Amino acid sequence: MAESKSVLLSLPSLTPSLAVEVLPEGVTFHRIIVQADGRTHDIVIGPEEPEEHSTQKYVGTIIGRYANRVPVGKHIIERKGLKAEFNAQANESPRVSLHGGPTGFDLLPWKVLSPEETPSLFSQAEISHLPKSGSGASFAFFQLESLDGDQGFPGKLLVEALVAIVEPGEQERKYSDSPEGAVGKEYDLGSIVYVYRAKVDKDVTPINLTNHWGFNLDASLKEGEESLSVKEHTLLMKANRIAARDADSLPTGLIPAPPEHVHNGKKIGENHPGPGYDDFYLFDQQTQSIPKQVPLSSFNDKFDLLADVLRPSNGPNASRGARPDSVVELASEKSGIKLVFDTNQSGAMFYSNIGASPSKGARKKIHGGSGIKNHGDAYPEWAAAFLEFHEPLAAFLDPANKDKDDTLLTEGEMYHNYVRVDVRFKEPKRK
Repeated sequence: MAESKSVLLSLPSLTPSLAVEVLPEGVTFHRIIVQADGRTHDIVIGPEEPEEHSTQKYVGTIIGRYANRVPVGKHIIERKGLKAEFNAQANESPRVSLHGGPTGFDLLPWKVLSPEETPSLFSQAEISHLPKSGSGASFAFFQLESLDGDQGFPGKLLVEALVAIVEPGEQERKYSDSPEGAVGKEYDLGSIVYVYRAKVDKDVTPINLTNHWGFNLDASLKEGEESLSVKEHTLLMKANRIAARDADSLPTGLIPAPPEHVHNGKKIGENHPGPGYDDFYLFDQQTQSIPKQVPLSSFNDKFDLLADVLRPSNGPNASRGARPDSVVELASEKSGIKLVFDTNQSGAMFYSNIGASPSKGARKKIHGGSGIKNHGDAYPEWAAAFLEFHEPLAAFLDPANKDKDDTLLTEGEMYHNYVRVDVRFKEPKRK
């Protein structure tokens, strides 16, 4: 991964506070910093040094054109009468193409647009919701061009990403959650938003983007192996179906979620399947209020899908405008940090760092690691809850999706994918 200057996004001085460090290579969330309760937390795992993301793969980065696994080989694709040929290239195994092929968008240097440069796929109305000049450190636009034939995908694809921090509305609230009525403080720290947009120059191409970020809300407490595990985190996922997969983890359909896959706010380590989680969950209510594709003919200066996405948060009971309800909540009672996600995507992968080895890669110093690659103290299994929001696996292979949610993009359409996470902090219970 070539070195370039990271982008630091932050809000005006608030206590507690929120900041994000983004690397142009792979639009990588290298650090998400939460300052609260007299502590500084970095709530995403990853290597200490930015350049190590090239070998410590898919840790906070975007993936290639297509999330997760598709069968290797030639696929004839068609949407609304437009046809093309897609040659999925092997990387995980001879039968499996993972995350868009051998060289994904995670390995490429994205252009950071300067304040004087106007993105092609975001309208003036949408840009107007962002802070004016002088406060530009709270958002950034990134741009990438993927050529026709890249990793076997048809069509030249222009991709743009917006990463932004949204100020909290009502920052501080009182809460009482004990029989004795003990009152503490709860804070809205702000929200992190990413928006992926894309258009293809001809015919049709598969696209299913996601960010492969892994969260640990306790790791910065540096309390030994206990704080490196997310088993004590609670997880709520509004999903009652998961993807069925074959021996190579290629999708074969959707099945009702068995009890161990029902996340209704229970602890992640409670009643978990064997080695852990690496599963796609389809949300109960499809998030159709904000479209995933729009006609390019409708895109003009007044076009606006971001008015509510970029609106300041006013707490869990506030009106959300056109945004759908939250679909995932991840929280830790120990650190007091809670993440509340909403999106226009239909589901999410939940991966609990299965197969990770402390002997490989590096762990950040803020998480108690040495920061040295292959030092033997990298992240173990269960050290993160990866939550990757995207459309169902290989949806273009299911005939039932034809011309609907088929994860195909035509030359007359614009791809639109957003994820917003509201970051909250509640003072931990004192012993």
